[in-house]
Amino acid sequence: MIELKGVVKKFDDFKVLDGIDLTVPKGTAFGLLGSNGAGKSTILRLLSGIYKQESGEILIDGEPVFDNPEVKKRIFFINDETIQFTSFTLEELKNYYKSFYPKFSEELFEKLRSTINLPLKKKLNAFSKGMKRQAIVITALACQTDYLLLDEAFDGLDPTMRIIVKRMLVDAMIDRNLTTIISSHNLKEINEVCESVALLHQGKIIFSRDLDSVKGNIHKIQVVFKSADPEMPQYYSKEELAGTGVEILHYEKSQSVYHLIARGEVEEIKKKLEPKNPIVLDIIPLSLEEIFIYEMEVLGYDYNAIETENK
Repeated sequence: MIELKGVVKKFDDFKVLDGIDLTVPKGTAFGLLGSNGAGKSTILRLLSGIYKQESGEILIDGEPVFDNPEVKKRIFFINDETIQFTSFTLEELKNYYKSFYPKFSEELFEKLRSTINLPLKKKLNAFSKGMKRQAIVITALACQTDYLLLDEAFDGLDPTMRIIVKRMLVDAMIDRNLTTIISSHNLKEINEVCESVALLHQGKIIFSRDLDSVKGNIHKIQVVFKSADPEMPQYYSKEELAGTGVEILHYEKSQSVYHLIARGEVEEIKKKLEPKNPIVLDIIPLSLEEIFIYEMEVLGYDYNAIETENK
């Protein structure tokens, strides 16, 4: 498994990671979520041994990663940048990594390459951004490592190629129990590929949970309350509704309809709101992106700023 225990990473005086504790079980597809600068890419670089932490432990199956070539042979890190490969042809890229990874499979490489019809003799600087991403992904999978780390894995891929690459990743996870950690701003991709997620904010882990439990713990609620005066809608402030014990992350009111985002078990939320006499109470499923937005809103982070940064 992958373990981070009390990990602190600084650049000069800036603390990028502040006491990170994280466990990723073997065979898991794990997603790292967070705004720009939250520390996602730094975690991947620490796990691949590019960076060394100031304090804490980073272990792969109980072994430290940094300056440990035997452990590094079991890890492949796909950076969010591909410029370092542009002087290679695809064949040269394959041979370069083949020299470092003893389990490299020529058969698997050719199978994957032919699936997406990438030219072997053409330099990568003549490839599109999406083709470069495909090239490094098929090379990574052919190295047959136990751990695959991907930073913005699907960046630059058109919709068809996204499906193909995701299928390649899922096949590898199933066929050889590949452990995959994906850092991405594209929450739809995380939702489709990953089983568990961690949310980072300002160098700290906000939560690390199974994706199903993340989705099951935050709910969008539409509710109308019965009024003593049938001619007048009943009004409750956010503070009055929170006084019932319901943890309200977001509150809006449109005429007599309340739109709430609340954390907790559905039945418990309903029970706590009963004394306010709801005459309509509907639970509406939230997307992973909406969950992320409201979690960040509670922390005081402007999600619109995240969207602006990503454009």
